[in-house]
Amino acid sequence: MASRPPACLHAIFVKVGTDFVAMLVEMDGEYDHVYLLVEYPPKVAVSASVNSLKGVSSRLLRQERPDIQRRYWKGMLWSPSYFTASCGSAPISIVPQYIEQQQTSH
Repeated sequence: MASRPPACLHAIFVKVGTDFVAMLVEMDGEYDHVYLLVEYPPKVAVSASVNSLKGVSSRLLRQERPDIQRRYWKGMLWSPSYFTASCGSAPISIVPQYIEQQQTSH
């Protein structure tokens, strides 16, 4: 049975977003991936935002939850890849619903 990401990860992403002048709107996922809806200013590069979210969250999660290190893949919390998409003109209320529906049972 797949487990959800640690609860402290949400707080970590909120902190990183605040430091980057961004706001975490929604988060969901499972033990091996997360879905984030982040609102950020257009002057911030997507790659810089993702690198901060991944880098800082990895460092802080290692400090707060050393017990999950056995789940890391090749000693890494996050893979080097990521997927981003723009919400375009979709109503913001629809996007969190989509993220919530992504949780799958295994």
